[in-house]
Amino acid sequence: MIDAVGKPETATQNRVIALFQNQLGYRYIGDWHDRAGNSNIEEDLLSAYLKGAGYTSAQISQALFKLRAEANNTSRNLYDNNKAVYGLLRYGIDVVTEPGLPTETVKLVNWAEPAKNDFAIAEEVTLKGGLERRPDLVLYLNGLAVGVIELKNSRVSIGDGIRQLLSNQMPEFNQGFFATAQILFVGSDSEGLKYGTIGTPEKMYLTWKEDEDENVGFKLDKYLAKICAKARLIELFYDFVLFDGGVKKLPRVHQYFAIKAAEEHVRRHEGGIIWHTQGAGKSIVMVLLARWILENTPHARVAIITDRDELDKQIERVFRDSGETIHRSSSGRDLMAKLGQATPRLLCSLVHKFGRKAGDRKFDDFIKDLEAQPSKVVGEVFIFVDECHRTQSGKLHKAMKAMMPNAVFVGFTGTPLLKRDRQSSFEVFGHYIHTYKFSEGVEDAVVLDLVYEARDIDQRLGNELKIEQWFDAKTKGLNHWQKDELKKKWGTMQSVLSSKARRDQIVADIVFDFSVKPRLSSQRGNAIFVAASIYEACKYFEAFQQQPGLKGKCAIITSYNPTAQDMTKEETGASSSTDKQFIYDVYNDLLKNVTAIPGMTKTESYEEKAKNLFITQPATMKLLIVVDKLLTGFDAPSCTYLYIDKSMQDHALFQAICRTNRLDGDDKDFGYIVDYKSLLPKMEKAIAVYTSELDTSTGGADPMVLMKDRLAKGKERLDEALEGYAHVCEPISPPKGELEYIHYFCGNSEITSDLIEYEPQRAALYMAAARLVRAYAGISDELAEAGYDPADVTRIQKTVNVAINARDMVRNASGEFLDLKPYEADMRHLIDTYIEADAPKKISEFDNLSLLDLIVKSGIADAIAERLSRMKRRDSIAETIENNVRAKIIKEHLNDPAYYDKISTLLDEIIKERKAKALEYEAYLKRIGELIEKLSHGKGDATSIKLDTPGKRALYNNLRQSEELALKIDEAVKAKRPDGWRDVESKEREIKRAVYAIVKDTDEVERLFSIIKAQREY
Repeated sequence: MIDAVGKPETATQNRVIALFQNQLGYRYIGDWHDRAGNSNIEEDLLSAYLKGAGYTSAQISQALFKLRAEANNTSRNLYDNNKAVYGLLRYGIDVVTEPGLPTETVKLVNWAEPAKNDFAIAEEVTLKGGLERRPDLVLYLNGLAVGVIELKNSRVSIGDGIRQLLSNQMPEFNQGFFATAQILFVGSDSEGLKYGTIGTPEKMYLTWKEDEDENVGFKLDKYLAKICAKARLIELFYDFVLFDGGVKKLPRVHQYFAIKAAEEHVRRHEGGIIWHTQGAGKSIVMVLLARWILENTPHARVAIITDRDELDKQIERVFRDSGETIHRSSSGRDLMAKLGQATPRLLCSLVHKFGRKAGDRKFDDFIKDLEAQPSKVVGEVFIFVDECHRTQSGKLHKAMKAMMPNAVFVGFTGTPLLKRDRQSSFEVFGHYIHTYKFSEGVEDAVVLDLVYEARDIDQRLGNELKIEQWFDAKTKGLNHWQKDELKKKWGTMQSVLSSKARRDQIVADIVFDFSVKPRLSSQRGNAIFVAASIYEACKYFEAFQQQPGLKGKCAIITSYNPTAQDMTKEETGASSSTDKQFIYDVYNDLLKNVTAIPGMTKTESYEEKAKNLFITQPATMKLLIVVDKLLTGFDAPSCTYLYIDKSMQDHALFQAICRTNRLDGDDKDFGYIVDYKSLLPKMEKAIAVYTSELDTSTGGADPMVLMKDRLAKGKERLDEALEGYAHVCEPISPPKGELEYIHYFCGNSEITSDLIEYEPQRAALYMAAARLVRAYAGISDELAEAGYDPADVTRIQKTVNVAINARDMVRNASGEFLDLKPYEADMRHLIDTYIEADAPKKISEFDNLSLLDLIVKSGIADAIAERLSRMKRRDSIAETIENNVRAKIIKEHLNDPAYYDKISTLLDEIIKERKAKALEYEAYLKRIGELIEKLSHGKGDATSIKLDTPGKRALYNNLRQSEELALKIDEAVKAKRPDGWRDVESKEREIKRAVYAIVKDTDEVERLFSIIKAQREY
């Protein structure tokens, strides 16, 4: 029969019933339109199944009674009844048929052998008891209604079906029927299939993705067949249902396949990394995987490790809300004591509790002691490390490995491993287990896309004469080295960009947003402001507190905790405060009425309350001002805007902008990023990395080889630095003590001409010492692994200490060290008084264009060019050229050590440089069109038209650009690939054999196979 356009819903329904009967092997039990007594517990069907499973009539009767009591408990809501019924389904029902007899368990489902269960489907199941409804199809497992399917014709939105299912779950309709339901489907021939469970809101209904290249028949049929296959459905119900603090959850498709991939690694006792983009639900993957490990490995222990206290608390909450018992360690001693016992099997901890502080000079000896006598650990230990791209590659990870040499480490991260992190992380954890990129999350509506807007604030010098007079007055008695130190501290972009005028303009700009931007003005959403430093955060906090709409509704959250000790060396005798004094005073003021929560400091209590209000009452806590804290591991769906006034890049930048991408109701369509720091080039780079295909070039490399290569380079740099430092100090007269150092590098320090004459020697010393310290720091934890014997290590450490001490001593002796603290207040006053700023201007007109569209989609180049061509300042390009010329002249002048620039000239240069950067930035926006075109096409301009798929191009790029070889392998794979070949060893071997017939090299086959497996088209 040929499907007709506009066919009725019944045609789809009949086809789906045939699919369940003929392809999936379900029994058709009838059209129950007029059948009396339709129930979610069909007792005849369930009794027949249990009898066939060997249970007695008495056992069956008791089991049915207990099941009905849990399903129909009128004192509980649907969620609690469904949770209770699920517990009986999963674990069975304990019954005692006669007094004195032992308790026996009646298993309602045969989880181990799916085919031995009774799978059935009924249509038009009329539900009475409330307002009458009639689900199109109901799936029965051993007589229990576990699935409901609502079908719509192709001309009606499946949203209607979702809303129908939601209303069916209301008390006035048929809420009781859904006490046994595990999965709910809505679908049509035009829109395919979506799934959810009880209580799932419409926007959270999910789509399944698998074998996307299959394009035979309707997507509705395809995904019903995949999800409802008997073994798959049983697996989903047993391993992937989660009750999480009042919300029942089923897995998203990326979570399902991540856990399946991780299961294979666990069976092989092998670690790896799960990279799922920020907001994609890593915590759920942790819970489900931990539960699977504990249930399938009798002696398993699972420890969840993170490096931040707020993440540790979040992990504990998620596990407890899901019903899992977890022990949160209170100390390192407690953690190791629990690991040395058989219970608890599930723990969480901060990574720092595994050993001493990383800065401890005796840490290497500590590690050696641990390796010689590892801690007693009971069972097979699996360590989950959250945000694994951070601390775990260093000393603290060494402590974990030394304490538990046989543990399996699984890393979780929301960001990919960039090149500099990848080697060390692969050494620690192994390679990727599963990935789910930012672009995939947006496409699947798991997270929101991001809208980016750059805002520039023009600044200029005020009265230059007064600046010169002020600076001269405040620097009397300083030599030129000391003045240079002052210029380095205060003549920087950061100091200029922290002027009061600029700060006031940003505050006014954000206050305006809170008045006009829909999510902010409606008070349904709120914002995070990222400041460059704790000092700046305090300044902004004071400014926002003076705004009527934000007074009392903003908070500051940083790593600072005020103590009296902070002030012991801050008093300079001046009438104004140093930076630290100002910070201390701000915190003291905001904490004066805070009552500490038991077990917390006043600062922690203040921050905890602010975070809770930000998440639960966005109208009460509108703005959080942060520096580093809360930019990772902080999930607040209400957060809609992120304002950035801090230079950031890579992991830090990507994780920060993803604070805004959580779903939160129909009125939140995007996460908004407002950038005051011209970060778009870095933003574009970060998003490009996080949306691109993985770099598999290191896929087959031995992690130990990577480590050796890295250490060899580090050793080479350190040897060169040691030699360079020795060369600088060689002419010093014996016995090379402090006096000899002073004479060689300073001459007579009381004579100005001597200090000038000996400047080159001192400059060489400072440079050589800096190089040595940097080279040593790079491999200081791994000197033995790099090839140094114990005597070498001692010698190197001594040399580094001498170099540091010599540098500091010579600086003091020559008067080239300046204590900047007495000048802080004066220089702040100079900047705040004489730097003027204009209101922010938008330099990228991207109001309705998402960041992902900007970077990935084509056609933006002309639009950007058109917008920039309408700029009012037509002399901008000319000014750029003039400013660059002037900057170069100033730079040449600064290279002359005899020439001293007044502070007004230095400030002028920086302001001009800022203007130049803004213009270069705008020019960059034009050039980005070329990048967008390449990204959208997925190939270079010269790519052959024969390489017309991503798979062919991937092979071509990894076969030294041999088009012929790429096409041969592509053809062979497509000809030989069996259905469902991924992760099935026998089927994968067929593909490998086909590739081997072409390349004749086993190692090359393995390298190419990982690339082939990553391509969806195969």
